[in-house]
Amino acid sequence: MNKALKTSVRPVSTRDHGIVAATALQTRMKRLFTEGFTAIDIAQPLLSFDVEKNTDDVRRIMGENNILIAGARLNGVIAGYLLREALSGSDCASHLHSFDDSQTLNETAPFADVINALIDHEYCFISLLGTVGAVITRDDLQKPPVRMWLFGMITIIEMFLGRTIEILYPNEAWRQELSKGRLKKALQVLEERKRRNQSPRLLDCLQLSDKAQILIKDPVMREDAGFTSKREGERVIRELESLRNSLAHAQDIVTHDWNAVVTIANRLEKIMTRI
Repeated sequence: MNKALKTSVRPVSTRDHGIVAATALQTRMKRLFTEGFTAIDIAQPLLSFDVEKNTDDVRRIMGENNILIAGARLNGVIAGYLLREALSGSDCASHLHSFDDSQTLNETAPFADVINALIDHEYCFISLLGTVGAVITRDDLQKPPVRMWLFGMITIIEMFLGRTIEILYPNEAWRQELSKGRLKKALQVLEERKRRNQSPRLLDCLQLSDKAQILIKDPVMREDAGFTSKREGERVIRELESLRNSLAHAQDIVTHDWNAVVTIANRLEKIMTRI
């Protein structure tokens, strides 16, 4: 081998492999959470009627099918939507609502876009081949694909918190940042897991809120997370923990955990960088 070429070749270190592997994982996970779960996975077909149709007939059909919203066809094309509770009079034309650009998404839109559209609107409409053909309501966010997506996002957040604590507080120096009561609880969990022949670390026995409490005491970490105060950070973490509990026990996540759902949607890009 040419001597000059030989001296220019640097062996690939374990650290280099680690960086490449971490980058590849981040890319795959980002693709999964932004492209693997899309609007069409939870959308429901939009039943539609000609605007000339009698409102009594439309209201009856919508009632029989237990739907609150339907498309309104003008010259054979869905040009707007109808709300069952508002239908009255002779025909549907006077009850046609136009689609707002901010609530109309492509079928491949990620869940974060769907959630953001539902912040200001009761309904989100999905365009299929250039024409609105489906609808999503907040209740559709209760479906398994969204619950899986949210649980995965919370898991990523918790993994990041644990890794950051290990870096900032080596040799379990984080113990002094916990109250005696919370540390005692973690030690009890550790002993129980050992009894079951598991091999956990004490850090792994902390609750999500415990890990967050350790980090949000640090002003730099609070700023990095986008919290203006310790109180705001505590509130957001409580909401995320409530959401995770609701997801784990198949409970309603829209009525009681909406703020946490919105938080995850709005911080998706930042969360993805924490993998």
